[in-house]
Formats: sequence, structure tokens, C-alpha cells
Amino acid sequence: MRTRPAAPFALAAALVVTIAVAPRAQEAKNLGETVDETVGTHQETQKKQDEWAAEQAALVARYRTAKANVAYLEKRESFEQSEVAALEANILELERRLLESTRLDESLQDTLNAVVGRLESFVARDLPFLLEERNARVAAIKDEVARPDVTGAEKLRRVLEALQVEANYGSTVEVYQEQMTLGGESIFADMLRIGRVSVYWRTPDGKRVGEYDRATDTWVELDGKYVRPVNMTVEMATRVRPTEIVELPIGRIQP
Repeated sequence: MRTRPAAPFALAAALVVTIAVAPRAQEAKNLGETVDETVGTHQETQKKQDEWAAEQAALVARYRTAKANVAYLEKRESFEQSEVAALEANILELERRLLESTRLDESLQDTLNAVVGRLESFVARDLPFLLEERNARVAAIKDEVARPDVTGAEKLRRVLEALQVEANYGSTVEVYQEQMTLGGESIFADMLRIGRVSVYWRTPDGKRVGEYDRATDTWVELDGKYVRPVNMTVEMATRVRPTEIVELPIGRIQP
């Protein structure tokens, strides 16, 4: 029985197995490296994709913010343009009013000068009562109307006040004391003004009475029969006596 020839066969088989396994191990190694490389590439790609997604999200956010800012700025610009247009319109209106105000001030100044001049002439021609007070008022108004630092409204107010005071004299009765001249004689007398109808006078003892004569522009003495009516009227005007009817002369009408 022969058994030895089996050894060469077994060696050959081992060599075949070794030769067969060696390429497969290399392939497995290469495959592992390929897998590792693929995984690495995938991971790198995923990382870049994540970075790009983050960058893209940031860009989208910036874009939306920029778009919102543009929309806001456009609205703001439109609003400011409207505001500018309104301001320009207001400026034009103010300029127009300023020109109109200047024109009206000039016109008002001329009118006030004319009114004050007429008031001065009226006081000079009117009954001679409270002349010092009235002339001082007219002089003060003339000075104020001529001042450039006083507004037109204030000038108008002062002139209207003076006219109102003069108008009130026509509906009031007043008794006051004043120095007067009668035929060259200086007399301190009680003066009785009845509206703008007439001005009467009496001596402090009540024994002499008179009135202002419009026709001659002088003070005259009245007949003795008017002593009692004038005294009674003075007492009524000062509320010492109840009101009753009296007869007084009103002088001659000035031609």
C-alpha cells in the first residue's frame, strides 16, 4: 500500500488556496478603502451641503430683510415726498399771507392815521368838556399808532377803545369840576355835561349858572330863572335828588 504520493498533492492545494485568497484579500482591502473614501466623500459632501444650506438660509434672511427695508424706504420716501409737498404748499401759503399781511398792515396804518386825524379834529370841534383828558388820550393814540414796534392789531384795539370812550359820552350824564373863562373872568365851576347835547356850569355856591354856546364857541351866563333847574339837574346827576323833569336851554344850533 502506497501512501506517500499524497504529500505533493496537498502542497499544491495549499498553494492554490493561498494564490486564490491573496487576490480576494486585496480586493477586500481595495473595497474597504473605496467604501471609506466614499463615506468620507459623502460626509464631506453632506458637510458642504449643510454649510451651503446654512449660507442659503442666511442669504434668504438677508434678502427678505433687504426687501423689507426697500419696501419701508419706498414707503418712507413716498411719505416724506408727501410731507415735503405739504410743507412747500404751507410755505407758499405763508408767503402769500405774509405779503397779504404786509399789504393789509400798510392799508390799516393809513386807515388808522386817517381815523385818528378825524378823531382829533372831532374833539377839537366838540363841546369843550374834559378837554385835557381827551386831548391827552388822542395824543397817546397818535404816538402809539406811529410806533413801528406795535402790531397792527394792538393799534386797532387802542383806536377802537378811544372811539368807544368818545361814543359813550353821548349817552351819559356827568358832573365834574373845572376852571373856565367867562368874559375874561376865570371861574372854578361845577360842570354838568348832558350827553353831547350841552354843557352847563354853576358856581360852587349855586347862585350863578350858564352853558356853553355852540354858536359863539364861548361860555355864557344864563338868566336867573335857570339857576334852580341847573342846580336840580346837578343834584340828580350826582344822585342826591330823585330824577324828575326839568327845563333847560340847549342854546343855539351852530350854523
